Amino acid sequence: MSTFHKLSIKNIKKEANNAISIAFNVPENLKDTYAFIAGQYVTIKANLNGKEVRRDYSLCESPKSGELKIAIKAVQDGAFSSYANYKLRVGDVLEVAPPKGHFIFEPNDSKTKNIAAFAAGSGITPILSIIKCALEEEIYSKVILVYGNKSTEDTMFLAELLELQHEHKDRFSIQFVFSQQDKDDSIFGRIEKSTVNYVMLNKHKHIEVDAFYLCGPEAMIHVVKDVLTDNGIDNERIHYELFKAAKPADLEEVVNLKGKTQATITVDDETTTIEMSQSQSILEAALDEDIDAPYSCQGGICCSCIARLKEGEVTMRQNNVLTEKEVASGLILTCQSHPTTPNIVVDYDDV
Repeated sequence: MSTFHKLSIKNIKKEANNAISIAFNVPENLKDTYAFIAGQYVTIKANLNGKEVRRDYSLCESPKSGELKIAIKAVQDGAFSSYANYKLRVGDVLEVAPPKGHFIFEPNDSKTKNIAAFAAGSGITPILSIIKCALEEEIYSKVILVYGNKSTEDTMFLAELLELQHEHKDRFSIQFVFSQQDKDDSIFGRIEKSTVNYVMLNKHKHIEVDAFYLCGPEAMIHVVKDVLTDNGIDNERIHYELFKAAKPADLEEVVNLKGKTQATITVDDETTTIEMSQSQSILEAALDEDIDAPYSCQGGICCSCIARLKEGEVTMRQNNVLTEKEVASGLILTCQSHPTTPNIVVDYDDV
């Protein structure tokens, strides 16, 4: 279970149209708690108009930077993102959970390995952390970035990326893609099949890429992943994180479950047994019983609510996080999981 700590805001910086970065002050006694791996995120908890909201934001600095910094892009109808962009000030305090996440890059300077990253919009946030880490800690490796936005004004971290490219011109290459602006040396349009083929099979055909990192909307992830696999890239070399998944209405209809299940749930070494409707997700049922289960997005995108299913069976409405191997080992997203057997045993601690 994540423990939230109150952290004050050290700095707020405008990063693009409707986007800011926020750096936090981390007390000395919490430095180890907030140590992170490149690509990870933190969950922010706030009370807006009397309602608790939780949101996940990726860290955008390198682990060795000593900075705990996130980026937030204001989105339409985004209660917290709008609040953060237009209301927060330096010195304000937010509740922040320790870093977590499976979309990670762990450097190894004992070998040379090249990476390629594809990002769209705010999907650049964890990718930036990964790029910085690779450039800092794998001094012989090369990094390729394909980055899609509407225009330069909408491009988060544009100046910082160009500076990194200048500092590491022999190792770091950027291909910008703009859907509403035609610029020299950029591709006009969106990241699509022709974009991936041009960058990987033409522009950088001389570089053998060891790992691919994709972050952005679901449509972009699928396009890039499909092109890479069509070109013979193993799934094990393709890592991705969604910033926006399909709406539930767009997903295949889940069987309407009407039975009851006795659920035994362990969180923070405390075990509770409840009776729940199979029409509820395990997370919904746990929260209804005031069980302090971890959660954030509740949409199957983050991994905050992961638990291990030790007995019984469930069906997951959608899964954008767990690998087939992790599912086979018993891991489930409790916000998406509905029990299908009379009894289940779920352990949030054993993950």
